[in-house]
Amino acid sequence: MKITRIETFLVPPRWLFCRVETDDGVVGWGEPVVEGRAEVVRAAVDVLAEYLVGQDPLRIQDHWQVLTKGGFYRGGPVLSSAVAGLDQALWDIAGKTYGAPVHALLGGPVRDRVRVYAWVGGDEPAALAEQIAAQVDAGFTAVKMNGAGALAPLTTPAETAAVVARVAAAREALGPDRDVAVDFHGRFTAANSRRVLAELAPLHPLFVEEPVVPEQSHLLPRLAAATDIPLATGERLFGRAEFLPVLNAGIAVAQPDLSHAGGISEVHRIASLADTYGALLAPHCPLGPLALAASLQVAFATPNFLIQEQSRGIHYNKNADLLTYLVDTEPFRFVDGHAARNDAPGLGVDIDEKAVRAADRAGHAWRNPVWRHPDGSFAEW
Repeated sequence: MKITRIETFLVPPRWLFCRVETDDGVVGWGEPVVEGRAEVVRAAVDVLAEYLVGQDPLRIQDHWQVLTKGGFYRGGPVLSSAVAGLDQALWDIAGKTYGAPVHALLGGPVRDRVRVYAWVGGDEPAALAEQIAAQVDAGFTAVKMNGAGALAPLTTPAETAAVVARVAAAREALGPDRDVAVDFHGRFTAANSRRVLAELAPLHPLFVEEPVVPEQSHLLPRLAAATDIPLATGERLFGRAEFLPVLNAGIAVAQPDLSHAGGISEVHRIASLADTYGALLAPHCPLGPLALAASLQVAFATPNFLIQEQSRGIHYNKNADLLTYLVDTEPFRFVDGHAARNDAPGLGVDIDEKAVRAADRAGHAWRNPVWRHPDGSFAEW
């Protein structure tokens, strides 16, 4: 079996899909994308396709080595994301070829269902309570919310109180038997995080995500030592080498993204590395159906898995949603806040190719916003 063609599709709301075709007629799908830079990743996939076309798709680990190390310059979000989507597609082909789900090829399932969480806003306490109530009614046992919008480098008492009030509103709406995770999104300086984490501790967040931007990961040891809230990070880290320092720093939850951190192959290895530190896996996934399908395959085969992000109803999804490009939406039917194990071959989802090709003709040019402080200086989004 040989790879004969690799195509990419720029599909709303902000995703990029890739399709890998073989001469045996087996087709694999993946999701290589950097949000806001999808066109750049598309070009990277085209370059990597020069090597893959004509190759045996089942030599996944060898291809991963060549794609990530075959160029003198390595790593970074664009290359790692391009490799990630192609890696997903190759695992999809392998599963379809062998007639098995990817989690079986990774060593077999360790659980029957995967806990997932839903996104809620976090901007206004009143609206937040309504959003959480809707997710609880839908069966979810956990939600994630933004901790704040743009913050001053050192928060005022009012800013600190507003963050705490929003999380307190979430805790009240959820009660003591459900979980809230709080995403700081790299918007907090280390000083702000120390200040706010102390105030949030009594509200018992499941975890606090990205308490500092990834380039300041060297500050994590002091933050981890200063709080009993589990700290999480990893959506902007792209391989084991980048996860090693943050695991050494004491994070409790590793959050690699299956569409950024080298795909199924590398995230499975990151999970094993995290396990040696007693850290749990909670893959980042505010993206599309292929990224989620890949994430769930890893989750089913990972002993130290915690919880899975998913994008149903997330605020980024306009003109298309998680289910838009699926022939059958059953794999993403969540019951009591969980996704049941899917034993269909490959990634376990059936993509509506006609819908994808039609969407690609329109494409998208999604960009994240650029924020500024009141004085006009740049603010972290």
